[in-house]
Amino acid sequence: MNKPEAASIGLVKRARALAPLLAEEADEIERTRRLTPKVVSALIKNGLYKSLLPKNIGGFESPPMVFMEMLEEIAKADASTAWCVGQCSVVGMTAAYLDADVAHQVFGKPDDIAAWGAIAHAVQAVPGGYTITARWDFASGMRQANWLGAHVQVLEADGTTRMRPNGTPEIRTILFPASSATTHDMWNVIGLCGTGTDSYSVENLFIPDSHAALRDDFSALREKGPLYGITTYSMFGLGFGAVSLGVARATLDAAIDLARKKHSVGIAAMKDNSAVQGLIGRTEAKLRAARAYHFSTAANAWQEILNTGKLSEQGRAAIRLSATYTIHQSAEVVETAYHMAGATAVFKSNPFERRFRDMHTIAQQIQARDNHFEDVGKMILTNSVIPRGPTM
Repeated sequence: MNKPEAASIGLVKRARALAPLLAEEADEIERTRRLTPKVVSALIKNGLYKSLLPKNIGGFESPPMVFMEMLEEIAKADASTAWCVGQCSVVGMTAAYLDADVAHQVFGKPDDIAAWGAIAHAVQAVPGGYTITARWDFASGMRQANWLGAHVQVLEADGTTRMRPNGTPEIRTILFPASSATTHDMWNVIGLCGTGTDSYSVENLFIPDSHAALRDDFSALREKGPLYGITTYSMFGLGFGAVSLGVARATLDAAIDLARKKHSVGIAAMKDNSAVQGLIGRTEAKLRAARAYHFSTAANAWQEILNTGKLSEQGRAAIRLSATYTIHQSAEVVETAYHMAGATAVFKSNPFERRFRDMHTIAQQIQARDNHFEDVGKMILTNSVIPRGPTM
């Protein structure tokens, strides 16, 4: 194991060590709908936002499995924190597409954090760059960020859409200081309340050419490390699947702990109830199987990248299938644990109610859409080969 890889694995230990702080701050994170200053400071101090940044600007370039395990550990304590760290870390991969001086400007300091919203709108090409007036939604982690971004199409001076050689619209990721935008407090939701996934807008903003990178276009990469052979979209799938596993693990552990202790008048103790015993066994197996599948899919993708330099269409499909399935299985685990806890689960003072809401908010996100199963099924039926994992 080389030193950089060993250093990135240390991120998992750091994440695990933050659990007491995250548990202590969880109620305030929920109430204020954003991470608290104590939590953000601890995340920055431990370098957890830098896991996917290039090494030459102070990042770790962590293998996907390390990134996933780090998020899993954070999510066991607080899903909103894990979601923000995952989102902003993947945004940091944009540094691999920027000139070195711009990458240092945007991501070089320990507290440099970027966030972005959903793909939408178009920039107008002008001499030296682009201009845009627009508003974007779903920018998780933007309350900690000092840079914002967006994925946009490009309109030429004559108003036509700039096209790529393959005939699809060119998509660029623009980056600009958060101070250039107006934020809109919109995140009033049932779960992942602390992510502060609000909206932001800009008015006639100029974006220099240097701050408008080609999105997930391997031909435009400035960094050649293997990590950047995977798209940000695929990395989101791996990361958010890992967040769901962390939430599920913590919820099931809480149910197991309750079953060891809970007694009801006139009813056998939960730990002595054969129905409860069987339910815990089956649910434990479901969670372990989902985790093994998701992490092995990441390991296979990583090996493909090490061998070939980038992830194939089939490899990306394998991640999409794994992420979607893992989130759905995690939701089922959380539901089972929640119902197993009975009336205990409905009280905010107990470790079930918030995780139930967080998990079902994760399951509503784009990474968990049912149509991903259809997309992969179509590939299989048209004889495309989807990686199936290692054989014994």
